[in-house]
Amino acid sequence: MKALLASCLLLASTSLPALAQKEIPKGEGHDQCPLGYVNTLGTTCVSPIHYEVAPTNGKACLSGWVNIGAGYCKKKKGPLGVL
Repeated sequence: MKALLASCLLLASTSLPALAQKEIPKGEGHDQCPLGYVNTLGTTCVSPIHYEVAPTNGKACLSGWVNIGAGYCKKKKGPLGVL
């Protein structure tokens, strides 16, 4: 089962553009991970999907970005800004 999961993650990572972060540090002052990321039970969060994210640094997200929690914003996708 682990080998199958690793193969799927490898395939997904090679077929998608590497424009975003698959592994991010937990946001400052946050113990949980943002939407779409899995807690590694350490100091990082991982995702099998490439998201373009940026830390909020305690401020509102910029135009064209959406707050995904845990101290991060994610760039909106698509013409209607759908996640």
